[in-house]
Amino acid sequence: MTQEKNQHNRKKNFIFNLIIVLIFLIGLGVLIYPMVSAVYYDYRASDEVADFNEEAKRLNQDDIDTRIEKAHAYNQSLTGHETLNDFYTEAEEEEGKAMYAQMLEVNEKMGTVEIPKIHQELPIYAGTGESVLQKGVGHLDGTSLPVGGNNTHSVLTAHRGLPDKKLFTNLDDMEIGDIFFVHNINETLAYEVDQIEVIEPSDFEKLRIEEGGDHVTLLTCTPYMINSHRLIVRGHQIDYTPEVQEYHEQGKAPWWMKFFNVYKNYVIGLGIAILFFILWRVWLKKKGKNND
Repeated sequence: MTQEKNQHNRKKNFIFNLIIVLIFLIGLGVLIYPMVSAVYYDYRASDEVADFNEEAKRLNQDDIDTRIEKAHAYNQSLTGHETLNDFYTEAEEEEGKAMYAQMLEVNEKMGTVEIPKIHQELPIYAGTGESVLQKGVGHLDGTSLPVGGNNTHSVLTAHRGLPDKKLFTNLDDMEIGDIFFVHNINETLAYEVDQIEVIEPSDFEKLRIEEGGDHVTLLTCTPYMINSHRLIVRGHQIDYTPEVQEYHEQGKAPWWMKFFNVYKNYVIGLGIAILFFILWRVWLKKKGKNND
């Protein structure tokens, strides 16, 4: 009778332990899913960035020069000519407007944006439709193309708070003086943050072109997960000096360092969960021995 009771208790304990393990594994899966999916997106984004860079290198310089000229013509068409000298004919400007972004596109991408402070390097696509914002950074139509030059202001926008990718989730970590980089088919442009503000969704005043200015603004929704306003991080172009280049190179950390910096909260949470699980198993074994 005692033997049957012991077998029954073992079977009962086995089922209980199995249920606990299954609950732990399900919880672990829920915990690490955002990290795994975000890591996978980072991998895909890095592929898209590499694809743009490789294809851009295949363009001949004459083609690049022609494309960039048309991009500048497009940008001038946005200024209104109130106080500016005309460098392009009306026909050239109209052609630039009709070709919106096409002159910069390589495999649908018009460039990449690299933000060392938040460990993100992302492809830029034309427009800000949901299909674009689900896969990368969108260029706001009606703002300057990201090729630099006086009287330009390009606005790049991306989501934050998505469960499967970071994008601009940590954009609020940016500070005045931080530097980010925009890569187009011709060159790398460096921008130093000089303005960080929260604005109403309908307020476009801060996104307008300033005479003589060369700006790029990074835009996303805020507050986090509420999205009632817009966070703008504006930078002005600075020379790509050896010091800036050194900062740029230092920002290209090994993948494992980027992984830890971006997903450290998940890693710490996962480590704590595994530690508690191991301690619980050790406690069960000791309890079982004491009962024997």
